[in-house]
Amino acid sequence: MKKKEVFAEVTGKFQFNADSPLDYPTVGDWVYARYLDQDSFAVINEILPRKTILKRKTSGKKIEFQLIAVNIETAFIIQALDFNYNLRRLERYLAMINESNIRPIVLLSKNDLLSSMEVKEKISEIHAVMPDIQVVAFSNITSSGLVELEKLLVPGETFCLLGSSGVGKTSLLNTLLAEERFEVKAVREKDGRGRHTTAYRQLIILKNGAMLIDTPGMRELGNFGLESGIDNTFEEITELSKRCRFSNCSHLQDEGCAVLAALKDGRISQERYQNYIKMNKESTYYEMSYLEKRRKNKQFGKFIKSVKKHLKKR
Repeated sequence: MKKKEVFAEVTGKFQFNADSPLDYPTVGDWVYARYLDQDSFAVINEILPRKTILKRKTSGKKIEFQLIAVNIETAFIIQALDFNYNLRRLERYLAMINESNIRPIVLLSKNDLLSSMEVKEKISEIHAVMPDIQVVAFSNITSSGLVELEKLLVPGETFCLLGSSGVGKTSLLNTLLAEERFEVKAVREKDGRGRHTTAYRQLIILKNGAMLIDTPGMRELGNFGLESGIDNTFEEITELSKRCRFSNCSHLQDEGCAVLAALKDGRISQERYQNYIKMNKESTYYEMSYLEKRRKNKQFGKFIKSVKKHLKKR
């Protein structure tokens, strides 16, 4: 049967058993579905077990998980070598990816804007705090670095593109497809910010069989339930914390804190330390609020069931 896209919806039973947005299908999912009306429509009965789940906090004040994509082997974090380049934001992306046990690779776009020496300096900055991460600099204009990037796209594996608006995700996708399939919009000159070219998440199958998920630009990356992801991202701070005098050390002003000692003698930069503390506080706060919300929802559900049971008896 020829591959084609069709509209689909989950069954009523599926909706009834779903406890949160995480239980619904998302891009990257493999599902059991039944086709209807001469294969013009489908009903989803079940989601196959997911290998990986990439999620974040929903934007705004609402405290809930938002699925980005699932079943991803490798996540490409794209930062442009202009106004967009930011190590602290990169750390936030890495915490989210590391929490999901997904392989991260950093892509530095627009390397035609800098000299080769300046590009090497940017890569060295990243390796100074993340020595093991793979970094590839490329340009959609000059095609520099694209051969190295294409070699990373293994047939049969699923990849995703993450990054702010205007970093060149859509341009890269068009380059990999060797056609202008998706619209590209210009960035603002004053700050390099782009408008949202990609309005929704979509999975594209490349000619070599690799699957690539494109995502809308993210301007807010709230940390939520990322304890292990933060520990893996700030590995040197995590190792230092094991040497603190107290096991529950907050690394703020505690006596005998190995992290503060490393900060004082310059082994950890002030910026990286502040980001570590900030992200931990965010993650803890949102997780506690989320668990409290779930507890209240569960209590409300029990109340509704008891009322229904009482009405039946009457």
